[in-house]
Amino acid sequence: MPPYDSPADRGPEPEAGGRAARPGRQVLSDSVYEQIKAMVMDHEIAPGARVGIEALSRTLGVSPTPVREALARLESDGLVVKRSLSGYRATELLTREGLEELFEMRLLLEPRAAALAAVHATEEQLDSIERLVEEMQSRPGPTGRYADYRDFAALDQRFHDAVASASHRSLLVDAVERLHSHLHVFRLRSAASADDPTLAEHERVVRAILRRKPDRAAEAMAKHLARSLRRQLDQGPGA
Repeated sequence: MPPYDSPADRGPEPEAGGRAARPGRQVLSDSVYEQIKAMVMDHEIAPGARVGIEALSRTLGVSPTPVREALARLESDGLVVKRSLSGYRATELLTREGLEELFEMRLLLEPRAAALAAVHATEEQLDSIERLVEEMQSRPGPTGRYADYRDFAALDQRFHDAVASASHRSLLVDAVERLHSHLHVFRLRSAASADDPTLAEHERVVRAILRRKPDRAAEAMAKHLARSLRRQLDQGPGA
């Protein structure tokens, strides 16, 4: 990758009036974010390890600016933490207790969100939720490196966020999104089997929402989360 300060990566020259179009910079910023995110997810940056801005800048062949921007986004994702005097560090992996606490919160929030979605979702939201499940069917699950299952993980997150959004409860939506649960769970490097039931569980949630059955939607979501937790615990965090 060419240095960030090269003309090609600075994007177009300033327009009349001093304004500058910056699509090139945004593309670079997104690329650096995805590269560092993959390094954290794949443990190339070890859990708890210091994340050096200058070292990453040299490794990726960019200036420190997009690295800082990426780390700020990753801090928001909960994948790195910033500490005074010591800079950024990758967050530790979830322990068994941390995993159970995460799912405890999800079980409090997401079945309720699914029930409300069955009542309040618009037709456009129903179509969107259904499409997300269909898209997941064509993506490889969480095996191998993060780059191989990134799309699946993103769609999984979007599915749960979309169900929450369809509840039309802004505080509930915010609470579900702030958990960043999928990044933490996928970072445990779970190994999907050929008969992984995640998609079938999602489909049951969708059917209940589409049929406007709030009790069934809540039950389907609760079962999905409980079974997902059991699969993670049977595998063991960090496996």
